[in-house]
Amino acid sequence: MDFLLHHGITVLGQWISIAELAGQVFALAVVFLAQRRTLWTWPVQVGATVLLFAVYASAHLGGLAARQVAILAISVYGWWAWTRRQDPVFGVVVRQGRLAERLAMLGAFVVGTTVMALVLDALNASWAPWPDAAIFVGTLVAFGAQGAGLVEFWLVWLVVDAIGVPLQISSGLYFSAAIYIVFAGLVIHGWWSWNRSAKSVADRQFMAASS
Repeated sequence: MDFLLHHGITVLGQWISIAELAGQVFALAVVFLAQRRTLWTWPVQVGATVLLFAVYASAHLGGLAARQVAILAISVYGWWAWTRRQDPVFGVVVRQGRLAERLAMLGAFVVGTTVMALVLDALNASWAPWPDAAIFVGTLVAFGAQGAGLVEFWLVWLVVDAIGVPLQISSGLYFSAAIYIVFAGLVIHGWWSWNRSAKSVADRQFMAASS
C-alpha cells in the first residue's frame, strides 16, 4: 500500500497518488453500477474502501478513514440484502421510503453527526471534525438505505457531495473533489432511474393486488 500512496501522476499541476486515483475511480464505478441495480456494486465498493482508507488516514481525516471501515461492513449487508430482492424484470426491487423511514434517516444523520464530530474533536482525529463527521454519518445512512432499496439514499448522497467537495479541496485532495462533482451528476440520474423503477414496481404490485 505504501507504493500506491507514494507513487502517482500529475494532472494539471496536481499530484495524485495511485491509491487515490484507483480508489476514487472504483467509487465512481460503484455509483454507476448502483444506478443499474447490479450486485457488482458491492464487491467493487469493497475494493474502493480498502484504497480510500489508506488515502484518508494518510491525510489525517479520521472520519473519512473510519467511514471506509463502516462501509465495508455495510457492503457485506448490502450484497446479502440485494441477493434476496432480485426480480427478473426490474433487477433489485426498490421503493420509496415511508415517512417514518425518512424521519429515521434524518434523525440518524443529525444525531450521528453531532456525536461523531465531538468524538473526532476530542481525539484530535480530524482538523475539520464537523464536515468530516457529516460525511462519515451521511455515508452510513446512504449505504444503509441503499442496501434496503430505498430511493431516498440518492438524496443523502447529494448532501454528502455538497459537504465533501469543499472539504476535499481544503485537504489538497483535488482529484477526489473533482470526483465528488461527477458523483453529483450521477446521483441525480440515479435518483431519477430508481424513482422510475420504484413506480413501475408499485404499479405492478397494485395491479396484482387488484386482480
